[in-house]
Amino acid sequence: MKILVIGGTGALGKAVVSALGDNHNVITAGKTRGDFQVDITDESSVKALFARTGKLDAIISTTGSLHFGPLEEMTAEQFNTGLQDKLLGQVRIALIGKAFLNDGGSITLTSGIVADEPIRQGANATAVNAAVEGFVRAAAIELPRGLRINGVSPTVVEESLEGYGPFFPGFEAAPAVRVAKAYVRSVEGAQTGRIYKVW
Repeated sequence: MKILVIGGTGALGKAVVSALGDNHNVITAGKTRGDFQVDITDESSVKALFARTGKLDAIISTTGSLHFGPLEEMTAEQFNTGLQDKLLGQVRIALIGKAFLNDGGSITLTSGIVADEPIRQGANATAVNAAVEGFVRAAAIELPRGLRINGVSPTVVEESLEGYGPFFPGFEAAPAVRVAKAYVRSVEGAQTGRIYKVW
């Protein structure tokens, strides 16, 4: 299979690329690194990416920015960060990318544990991750040509604890290599509309 991993140069993305790389042709895209560069907040950039990759068997997104901060101080502009990036960015990947998938291909998006387990300073993250999961479930019943879509909802990844650990007191982190198995399950399995939780 020819698989595109958007966010494939990040901590989680690298683990996903490694997990799939032995059995598939995996190409990566990132904002500044990878085989291709893409800005998921820019429609023309995403369209250009798929024009360059050509036909694919699977699209995986392990990317997307959020705003973390106290609700009392949060502005609509700050909240919009997650809406435009992790939510609409991944929706954009799916909406544009589906036309480049071969029949029976799959899309895998990324949400996160805070969709179910809110944290302090995480109102934007909870809203965005829950919305990503809603999109996955709804899109699954409409995709044509046997196309599938799933989501992966990981807990905080061990490799990201330095930056995000303080936001997740008492949460058990998961190594990226274990989280990556959920993406393999999504790509190589038969299910659609599922949210694979790795907690």
